[in-house]
Amino acid sequence: MGKFVMGPTKNGGFRFNLKAGNGEVIATSETYSTDSACKAGIESVRKNAVEAKLEDQTVENFEKVTNPKFEVYQDKAGEFRFRLKAGNGEIIAVGEGYKAKASCLNGIESIRKNAPEAEVVVEE
Repeated sequence: MGKFVMGPTKNGGFRFNLKAGNGEVIATSETYSTDSACKAGIESVRKNAVEAKLEDQTVENFEKVTNPKFEVYQDKAGEFRFRLKAGNGEIIAVGEGYKAKASCLNGIESIRKNAPEAEVVVEE
């Protein structure tokens, strides 16, 4: 079972990581100014991860889909990454770089599976 680990950042904000059952970080949030905004971000990931469509920007002439969506893309280093966008188009979670596209897609599936029921753990 996955969990959201939420805590303060060095610059005074708040951030969360969604961790899979094995403890691996599968998604990271932006920095929020308050803990309540961070908790709202977690709820947004819970809701949007399940209904989000997939937009694979790594293929030529990819089909643009409406939000919420997972965008899969390649970064400057050639690694595959994803970002989860809420219905309003805001990025609410991002993934790490993956060497293989299949691994990136597995990360997305892990979010879909883990986010809805993941407990929230607050670290100081």
